[in-house]
Amino acid sequence: MGVDLQYFIEGLTTAFHPMNILWVLIGGFLGTVVGMLPGLGPATAVAVLIPITFGMDPTSALILMAAIYYGAMYGGSRSSILLNTPGDGSAIAATFDGYPMTRNGQAGQALTISAIASLIGGIFAIIGFILLAKPLASFALRFGPAEYFMLFLFTLSAIVSLSKGNMVKGFIAMSIGLMLSTVGIDLQTGVHRFTFGIPQLSEGIDFLVVIIGVYAVGEVLYNYLNLDRLQNKNKLGKIGITREQWKRSKWPIIRNGPIGFLIGVLPGAGGSIASMLSYTTERQLSKHPEEFGKGAVEGVAAPESSNNAASVGSFIPLLTMGIPGSGTTAVILGAVIMLGMRPGPLLFEESPEMVWTLVNSMFLGNILLVAINVLLIGLLVKILSTPPRILYPLILVLAFIGTYTLSYSIIDFYVLVIFGIFGLFMKLLKFPIAPLILAVIVGSDMEQNFRKSLVAHDNLSSILFASPVTIVLLILTVLSVSYPFILSAIQKKRANKSA
Repeated sequence: MGVDLQYFIEGLTTAFHPMNILWVLIGGFLGTVVGMLPGLGPATAVAVLIPITFGMDPTSALILMAAIYYGAMYGGSRSSILLNTPGDGSAIAATFDGYPMTRNGQAGQALTISAIASLIGGIFAIIGFILLAKPLASFALRFGPAEYFMLFLFTLSAIVSLSKGNMVKGFIAMSIGLMLSTVGIDLQTGVHRFTFGIPQLSEGIDFLVVIIGVYAVGEVLYNYLNLDRLQNKNKLGKIGITREQWKRSKWPIIRNGPIGFLIGVLPGAGGSIASMLSYTTERQLSKHPEEFGKGAVEGVAAPESSNNAASVGSFIPLLTMGIPGSGTTAVILGAVIMLGMRPGPLLFEESPEMVWTLVNSMFLGNILLVAINVLLIGLLVKILSTPPRILYPLILVLAFIGTYTLSYSIIDFYVLVIFGIFGLFMKLLKFPIAPLILAVIVGSDMEQNFRKSLVAHDNLSSILFASPVTIVLLILTVLSVSYPFILSAIQKKRANKSA
């Protein structure tokens, strides 16, 4: 897509109109707040606020909805870092090192590096949007069922490789997640699977219920077991990051912004896969992999850069092809159609000023969101000074409210409690949680794409070598699983030589 300077300048002028700046602020703030609440992700926020857009100028409406989306990407990490309770799937990776940083008295620095990483990742993605929208949209169309199956397989293998020294437990957790994803009506045959005669399970188990149960409820139950011995080390600490922390974070941020952007372009991939993949990439590239999971600053920076970039990237298939790149952009697609717009290949020719206004509003919105999030740090960390006997019941209340708003079903309460207890046992037995959660998120799509691939190809080997993309993903899958063993062998060899 060539950048038309005239339309770009017109879009910049429109984006800086006081009313549009106000919509960016409102959307960004609402997205940040909603992103912090368990279960209420950006898709819910956009859906709830659609009535506000009726009667609005279509461009302003799109600016508002986009600001809510990437605002929720910022906000989702707040509760992950402070309470080990992800707002939605894309914020899970922020718990791995963000919460340990909070436990180490570095909550302020974790929140600051999260905001900075989100800003830089967002800016990388916006530049990519300007330069590469149409070519990347064409490339994304080449992804068929075989390519998507291999992408999901690679992502799962990468997250299991995090369980270095405990990969068996990682594979067990992943297998349980894949089994959970099969609950509900089989989309190809219409057969009820593992619903046990419960009608509410016919649509499957919502992965957000699993996330809230395993992380929020499981964490609260675990802390209640240790309540008498629990010391409140969760203090604000410094807000400003040190030179050493920036040195360790800058390259992970720079590397993973483009990774998140490219994954965001793929319809259906989304921020969850982007953030998980970026986290595993950084751990494997790090000179200090043993620090990951214990409060490594790059373990916060990498996924935060990636998931915000993915939210920008998901607008490419939406605007260029009318294909939603994520659950949130699916809601936005419905809203913009109701407003009389038709996203697709002709949008850039028919309404270029609207596209460039949106792009420039994203630049503005990311800068304003950093300011909002940094200013909110002092307020947010007051949560940490709340006595545990008050804080943990409040977290449980939020968890149950968030779960109920997903489908307004009482059965979800029982599912939440079951997964809360399950999360407690996983923590006690030291099973990695990330492979379970990611498998639940991608399992259904992975299964459907695998079965569609079998229709188009004769056997598994044909799927693995279906195209250059699948071959590359196969190589990456093998490398991701074998890398921990190769690295361990090299370290042992070096240790023997030095001895």
